Amino acid sequence: MMNPFPYSDTNKRYHTYDYYLRHRYGTKCARIPIDAGFSCPNRGPGGEGGCTYCSARGSGDFCADTLLPPQAQFAHEYERLCEKWGKRLPAIPYFQAFSGTFAPIERLREIYEAVSDYRLADGSRAEIPALIIATRPDCLCEEVVAYLSTLAARYDLTVELGLQSAHDATLRRIRRGHDFDTFCRGYRALSEAGIAVCVHVINGLPTEGSTIEDRAQMIETVSRLAALRPAFVKIHALHILRGTQMEQEYLRGEIRLLSMEEYVSIVCEQLTLLPPTTVVCRLTGDGAQDALIAPQWTKNKRAVLASIDRTLAREQRYQGMAFSDAPPTR
Repeated sequence: MMNPFPYSDTNKRYHTYDYYLRHRYGTKCARIPIDAGFSCPNRGPGGEGGCTYCSARGSGDFCADTLLPPQAQFAHEYERLCEKWGKRLPAIPYFQAFSGTFAPIERLREIYEAVSDYRLADGSRAEIPALIIATRPDCLCEEVVAYLSTLAARYDLTVELGLQSAHDATLRRIRRGHDFDTFCRGYRALSEAGIAVCVHVINGLPTEGSTIEDRAQMIETVSRLAALRPAFVKIHALHILRGTQMEQEYLRGEIRLLSMEEYVSIVCEQLTLLPPTTVVCRLTGDGAQDALIAPQWTKNKRAVLASIDRTLAREQRYQGMAFSDAPPTR
């Protein structure tokens, strides 16, 4: 039977990042995580001590050695991957750790221009068609957005914004340091500047993981997000990592985590609400092996993704089938 989802040439019923890369650039690409030494306004003076789930590396646990400058991190990983594949593929630097716009403009230019101009041994430039910069919606002043727009004129720039939840009570509970309206303002500033946005959502956050009513909150987050028609999204389950405040809450029994079955069911419903054109960059994830406390099922990504595929097929669901084309309300 023909796959009912138009943005797929496999059995997938959602718009995968692999499909996007192959159809955008004609090939797979190397996405290379980089820790450029940024910090986070939520951790410093005037902040709230950081998000309760965030690790000491600010989501950069899989980046290279932070003692290396960003260009050296990129070079090390890029050359390693080229040797592994036996050929050079287009590379996408992914500035993943902390808040990638939380620095003076001069520093941003220094970092992003150096990495994007990486030269090979023969002096030619590496093929870098795109950049990804992860940041917070409260780190997007007018000057920063203007600079990002210049990058977007030269590369396929994606700015990754952490939303996590559209519910302010949850955002306060996890000490996120901003509300949903702040997210919407940041999102719109980027969109109006012609910059693609990838929105990050976490399922199973405290106050959203225990009851049927909590499940409805997770569905509502994606429903409100869908109205904004994001270019990209990332969804994964809450992880408990060593050294975080949430670790202590979990050990005290204050946090109930989703089972794999619950998570798969929620994700399948969320996918039906997203626009079919939205690229789904991630539907599962895990923490670093030495840092992850729970849930242990997140370590088996293949099993999670396979369960999502089976559930969508069994229930005859696919991304966008319940998407409402009504104009955004916020």
